[in-house]
Amino acid sequence: MHIAIVTTYPPGKGTLNEYAYHFVRALRTKEEITRVTLLVDDLPDGAAYPQPEATAGLAPLDIMPSWRFDSATNAWRILRAVRSVDPDIVLYNLQFASFGGTKAAASLGLTTPWLTRLADYPSMVLLHNIMETVDLQNAGYAANRAMESAMRLAGTTVTRVLLNADLVALTIPKYVEILHAKYNTKNVLLAPHGSFEDNAPMPNFELPPGPRQVMTFGKFGTYKRVEMMLDALRLLESDGYDDLEMVVAGSDSPNARGYLDQMKQACADLPNVHFTGYVSEEDVPRIFQAATVVIFPYTSTTGSSGVLHQAGSYGRAVVLPKIGDFAEVITEEGYDGEFFNPADARTLADAIARILDSDERRKELGLRNFMASQGLPIADVLDWYLLHFEEIIARHPKRAARR
Repeated sequence: MHIAIVTTYPPGKGTLNEYAYHFVRALRTKEEITRVTLLVDDLPDGAAYPQPEATAGLAPLDIMPSWRFDSATNAWRILRAVRSVDPDIVLYNLQFASFGGTKAAASLGLTTPWLTRLADYPSMVLLHNIMETVDLQNAGYAANRAMESAMRLAGTTVTRVLLNADLVALTIPKYVEILHAKYNTKNVLLAPHGSFEDNAPMPNFELPPGPRQVMTFGKFGTYKRVEMMLDALRLLESDGYDDLEMVVAGSDSPNARGYLDQMKQACADLPNVHFTGYVSEEDVPRIFQAATVVIFPYTSTTGSSGVLHQAGSYGRAVVLPKIGDFAEVITEEGYDGEFFNPADARTLADAIARILDSDERRKELGLRNFMASQGLPIADVLDWYLLHFEEIIARHPKRAARR
């Protein structure tokens, strides 16, 4: 089976690139897969993706830049690329803002799975969020209630378009229930997020020497905000915690360019705050393993959190707001942490302090999160995908006949 995947991918910095990396890594080990072609976004400044070398036991991997964030022509470019590589099936790894920060570019890009199906290529969407559960104002997508109402209406229309793909997979059970109820659709199924590491060794819960690191990881500026962490750090220092280092690991959200530069200026008085910039895949383990606690300074959530799964896989204690999708993941997958009110920096400082004050609690949370992260490896989730790939291909006689 030759599969094309429309996605972001390292060293690209778009949302979901880390998930795509681990998904593709596991997919290439499956004997049913003969080739994987990634239809990825253009890199800035004319940079090129490194072409992977052939590796025994892994399906060949090709990387083809085929779209650009915020471009209105992405649907046409992707469809042209699909026809060029002629796969057996096309998988889209998406969230609602995958193709653009502007409403036009984002919406036009999300028509592509339907257009792919109309071109008689089997089309499946892995959708990491749904419009119905996103707090659009707090997530930075709507400035007022009128704009939010307009965006929800547009989101309903775009969702109906996405549902014209052969199959839509969602990562949270609540999402499946909402779409079944609202759209009366039969082609929506649950696909668990999966853990990134197969048979991961038990992590080392002892802390490295030096300052205790309070770390946050991701793409910042919309619903992931640094301001509250800075306020919490100041509160902790005033409470006598003088051995802390705050690490902001990651880059700006595509919808909030320049945000982290503003934050650097805002914390010029805090020499123990460090900004790493974009973190490459090979540096991710080091970043997490150095952290005493991982903070999720979110004002809202927009989908299942890959960062939470990563924190769990490295046995880290976490501090997060018990809102939206985090509550779903925590309840259903066994994660735990200390919680805070996303509108109150004092509650964040107190939650961090509860972990700093108790090595036993820190290790307990780290172990629990590690065990939760190992519940269903992504390689096992892929067996579910392969089953449904075969079913979808069978609905397209031309594709099925050539196999």
